Amino acid sequence: MKEGFFKDKKKRSIFISLTSVGAVLLTVLIVCIVYVNVYYHADDKAIAAFEPQSGQTVTCERKSNGDIVYKPENAEVGMIFYPGGKVEHDAYMPLMEACAAKGILCVLVEMPFRLAVFDINAADGIQKQYPEIEDWYIGGHSLGGSMAASYLADHQKSFEGLILLGSYSTEDFSKSDIDVLSVYGSRDKVLDHKKYEKNRKNLPADFEEYVIEGGCHAYFGMYGAQDGDGKPLISNTEQIYITADYIAAFVA
Repeated sequence: MKEGFFKDKKKRSIFISLTSVGAVLLTVLIVCIVYVNVYYHADDKAIAAFEPQSGQTVTCERKSNGDIVYKPENAEVGMIFYPGGKVEHDAYMPLMEACAAKGILCVLVEMPFRLAVFDINAADGIQKQYPEIEDWYIGGHSLGGSMAASYLADHQKSFEGLILLGSYSTEDFSKSDIDVLSVYGSRDKVLDHKKYEKNRKNLPADFEEYVIEGGCHAYFGMYGAQDGDGKPLISNTEQIYITADYIAAFVA
């Protein structure tokens, strides 16, 4: 570069500004790449050892788009499930299997970068694939539950209800006909309880709420301990069994 370029104050100022902006954008890009690639992995060993309580025979299919479907025989009720933020969706396979064993067709959605906020409309088209299902529910864990609520807000006529696990809705369903189930663990320290209480007004007055005694935030899936979570007093398998019971009773 010619020496005269740096003697020109205007050109030098532009060069410094562009260089600074470029450095900031590069830093942001690196931070974003690191953020989306640090996530909670499914505990494959625990998942392989999991067995649902006695129930229906269930088939499992992994779709080409990554979605995982648990299909019981003669199912009439379906649930679309959004996984928690930065959690590998395979971690929720035990919960889906447990619910399917109780007669619920379960579709576990894979999210881009394991963040439901990047594909709130992931449920689009799923219901058409299973015309035999009469009643549909949508829900999710943590961030996934909130994003499922956001999707439901624009598709209320297509669903019977919303299922929130360690989550809350910022969308207003207080005057809707949507049924809502909310479940969280008594030892959950990841859920923002202040926001949970603040957004309680968004749910119908008769919504169903259950607190799993001794349960924590992470135990709705199988991905180990989560940073900042409380110490659970029950096993991972127990919390999944209890949750599946609540869901089955709710959709029934």
